Amino acid sequence: MDTYSVFTTKWKQLTGVDLTLYKEAQMKRRLTSLYEKKGYQSFKEFAAALEKDQALLNETLDRMTINVSEFYRNYKRWEVLETAILPLIKHSKPLKIWSAACSTGEEPYTLAMLLDQQKSLPGFQILATDIDEKALEKAKKGIYQERSLQEVPSSVKDRYFTQNANRSYEVKAEIKKNITFKKHNLLADRYEQDFDLIVCRNVFIYFTESAKEELYLKMAHSLKKNGVLFVGSTEQIFNPEKFGLAPADTFFYQKR
Repeated sequence: MDTYSVFTTKWKQLTGVDLTLYKEAQMKRRLTSLYEKKGYQSFKEFAAALEKDQALLNETLDRMTINVSEFYRNYKRWEVLETAILPLIKHSKPLKIWSAACSTGEEPYTLAMLLDQQKSLPGFQILATDIDEKALEKAKKGIYQERSLQEVPSSVKDRYFTQNANRSYEVKAEIKKNITFKKHNLLADRYEQDFDLIVCRNVFIYFTESAKEELYLKMAHSLKKNGVLFVGSTEQIFNPEKFGLAPADTFFYQKR
């Protein structure tokens, strides 16, 4: 067994995260850079240190998860969601939405702000999940630096954020109340059902093909009939019918 295999076995014991489902070369590069900065010589040595040091374990998990996010990321896709996709899923009951792998919260807050402006909508509730507890803590606070709001229209910024004395921006309580943040491992934990919309963007690119297919199946199963899966702008699903999905627009897939 090579030392990376020793590491992945120990990591799964410690965190419940199965690294064999992630692209190996990509993950090895990230981890090697991290353990070398910390002064360790091998995956085996690093694994032994993680077992003894909870703070190091938490830091490593935080560094390995991809917490790159901003409000209205890829703005044109949000316009498509508003104009072309919402009419497909609007109905008489409040919408049930899942922001999967939500990182530090910019995505579910963007969703809530967009939906709050839909006057004909009968309400909505968003479940926002991530595997990284530190990212979720930041998400719950809802406080961001100005650089995260570069794509936010000024009318939205004025309406839904409060500017603090230190030039940070805090999401208003009227938006926070629509979102429940929760820890969740996409690869291992149970999925809730009956979602009208699942947003999972810029996450699939880190997984192996077999792991991706498993996630597509599980997410399709979690959607209501006619519900929509919204993926990232480098994550086109080339055979959606295999998972009971059909293209609704570019990077949007509807359950049949």
